Amino acid sequence: MLQGAAPSAPQGAPQSSPPGPPRPAYPWAVGETLTYSAKLGMLSLGSGTLEVARIDTVRGTESFRFRFRLQGKTIIYSLDDVLESYVGTHDLISRRFVQDFTENDKPKHRRYEIFPDSGYFLEEGHPEHRPTPADPLDDAAFFYFVRVTPLEVGKKYVYQRYFRKEKNPVTIEVTKRERLELPDGSTVDCLVLHPVIDTKGMFSKRSETRIWLTDDARRLPVQIRSKFPFGTITLRLKQMVLPPATTASGR
Repeated sequence: MLQGAAPSAPQGAPQSSPPGPPRPAYPWAVGETLTYSAKLGMLSLGSGTLEVARIDTVRGTESFRFRFRLQGKTIIYSLDDVLESYVGTHDLISRRFVQDFTENDKPKHRRYEIFPDSGYFLEEGHPEHRPTPADPLDDAAFFYFVRVTPLEVGKKYVYQRYFRKEKNPVTIEVTKRERLELPDGSTVDCLVLHPVIDTKGMFSKRSETRIWLTDDARRLPVQIRSKFPFGTITLRLKQMVLPPATTASGR
């Protein structure tokens, strides 16, 4: 009766943990890098990148590290803005958000630690606990959230998921469908999104941001357009590195 039984582990030996649930499949993988030309009106401004930089761990939770960077310079204005978002690979929930802005040589740094299970977030340098919703998302994370969200032309979607609870709701309106050309020469249908968050950033109501998202399984952001006090910035996809979209690990 015992011939087929596995030998028991000696006392004190480490026990192997049962495998966790499989990670969801996403239309991106680690190493995906989207590079954009940036124009201020008709003038060349610089470049932007949107990338799935790596897998990190935040307080024991495996997380994507998303990175959005916009660099540009004109005679009267310069900027080097970076957003970094740490989002759980299993639940697509934000746990850390970092803003590093340098505009006209004036740096500004903000770091947020987000605790979705406890319902609060902390801003670096500010001791008070501030409320966050149950499934929070930050500004950069929304670029990826919309890539896995069913969307239909003519519909408006409302979410209570922005990590600063008092700034909700977030609205995403799908205004129309347009055809745009990708860097590889192919032409694809794109959904034109109008996202609004009650903040002073890219998704503020005043910015009138539009995102052109391919209407296919990849959901690639092909174009992003926002109004700023100094003019309208248009980011147009000019190069794309697309590793095979597998599970979250991308390793």
